[in-house]
Amino acid sequence: MKFSKYYIFLIGLALTFSITSCNEDEFLDKEPIGKLSSETYLETDEEVKTVIVGIYNSMQNNFSSGAWASVYFIKNLPADDCLAGSSPGDQTGYQNIDDFAIQTTNAKIEAIWTNFYKAISSANTIINLVEADTDAKQEMIAEAKALRAYQYLELVTMFGGVPLMTSNPVSSEDYHLPRSTVAEVYAQIEKDFSEAIPNLPMKSEYSAADRYRMSKGAAQAYYGKALLYQEKYAAAASELAAVISSSEYDLEPNFADVWSKETEFGQESLFEVSYTAQEGYDWGNFPWGGGNENNIEVQLQGPRGNLFNLSGSSLDIVNGWGFNMPSAKIGQAFIDAGDTERGNATVMSAADFEATGGVIEDDNAHDYEGFMRMKYVTRSSETSESGVPELNYTTNWRLMRYADVLLMAAEAYHFSSQDPQALVEMNKVRSRAGLADITAADNIFQAIVTERQLELAFEGSRYWDLVRWDLAVQELGSLGYTANKHELFPIPQNEIIANNSISDTDQNPGY
Repeated sequence: MKFSKYYIFLIGLALTFSITSCNEDEFLDKEPIGKLSSETYLETDEEVKTVIVGIYNSMQNNFSSGAWASVYFIKNLPADDCLAGSSPGDQTGYQNIDDFAIQTTNAKIEAIWTNFYKAISSANTIINLVEADTDAKQEMIAEAKALRAYQYLELVTMFGGVPLMTSNPVSSEDYHLPRSTVAEVYAQIEKDFSEAIPNLPMKSEYSAADRYRMSKGAAQAYYGKALLYQEKYAAAASELAAVISSSEYDLEPNFADVWSKETEFGQESLFEVSYTAQEGYDWGNFPWGGGNENNIEVQLQGPRGNLFNLSGSSLDIVNGWGFNMPSAKIGQAFIDAGDTERGNATVMSAADFEATGGVIEDDNAHDYEGFMRMKYVTRSSETSESGVPELNYTTNWRLMRYADVLLMAAEAYHFSSQDPQALVEMNKVRSRAGLADITAADNIFQAIVTERQLELAFEGSRYWDLVRWDLAVQELGSLGYTANKHELFPIPQNEIIANNSISDTDQNPGY
């Protein structure tokens, strides 16, 4: 569903910001935040659903915000497949993440931290205060658990151990939670997913209007990912195999179609963040402080006009603002692999761009390394005729797709001594790309590394894969990556200042 801001969380009883980003004094003489009368709210299925939709609104804002703090960008920029782009002084928070000049006061990192806890807060409201007295409520409680687990999986991946808030504060003291250990956070993630999955609907059981919601298959995929990241390979393989055997998902026949408007919530998609152009934004009414319904980050990363002159090009794309530029390394990786199908749908070389009639205006532009990004590119068909086109992109972020499930399963099988099955799953992805099968004679782990690099370029996986495989120094050291520091982002300094249970000595190493 392309949901509207008018469905935003209607009750102000769940936190609407990070557990520690608010002023405690504002709450000292008010009703406890966790106190909720069933006589006033959350009695009906419809009322509970408004809170569920509030979680997705928080996620929507966390991945595309007019305030320029996007999880999508922040997860991608430290990797070796993209660069910040634009100009050195434009959005310095993003530039610093790309350059490994990350400070504890980075506003981008602080903003996504806050938004993750907004979503967790709304999930807690449902989990702790809704009675499962209807089938719909039971499903939504499960949905809230899976969504809470998803937020914590993102947090633990990016920050390590974080404050573990499973119920909302009812007193000022409750705002001060220490960092839990990584093991404790993962234990909660596993608990939430394992409790949620039996009661979640299959993707096919959701109506067309509810396709944006967390399904059983999506929860199983993320549960498998959480297990994989902990190196619980046999358990991860089992969970991911359940997704594969469900027969609910398949690869799109054409790789280039995966990101098209026509395949939103399609057969390859397990979970997406959804956007709409229903507001018809113009320069006068766009919410630059955040809360936009469109995907403004697509415009932010479209090919910049003073670099890529599209006026004479036959391409069906339009200019954007030039962030998230492809690296020469990812362009060359496609060439080295002979991977033309995925390569052409992911990046375009300068020579190929010029062959379309386009003109490269500045070979020395900041972060330009000879390629233009094609995955999630700015297409006029992805925006609206109502309002200013630049401000109304409807492109959904694909957060989990079937190709990723197959490659995670291949990795889990490989590390649990099941290479024949690993080859089966990996070669499904390669077959779609028109590439020859990997065989038992090949280096299977290296094949998995390369396959994930090519298949999932610009999808927020590459950096975290390199970190967990202990390949980050090898692949990123020349870019500024430092071991024992850049494996994690810093805990935001404002969190440490406001939270009495966290001190500077609790900060991640190196910051």
